[in-house]
Amino acid sequence: MAHYVALVKWTEQGIRTVKEAPKRVENVRRMAQKLGGSMQVYYTMGEYDIVSIVEMPSDEAYNKFALWLGGQGNVRTRSLKAWTAEEASKMIAEIPQ
Repeated sequence: MAHYVALVKWTEQGIRTVKEAPKRVENVRRMAQKLGGSMQVYYTMGEYDIVSIVEMPSDEAYNKFALWLGGQGNVRTRSLKAWTAEEASKMIAEIPQ
């Protein structure tokens, strides 16, 4: 499963209706599951309001997820593809000398 880090900021709409955020997060989790993935959510302080770790079966599935999420109008995201330490170690070991 591919991993992605989503750095999330509220939109004006999202912060205005922030009390609905817990319900929205559950709706977002359901969409991740429909696309074959899962998601962890962390509310944060600082430049970003939320950081989410998302697992999806492919880049295409994650892109569908991110486009759907942005289309809801409550948040804007910046996405980073990520690899576990084990995955990165394997890639590094395969670098030609």
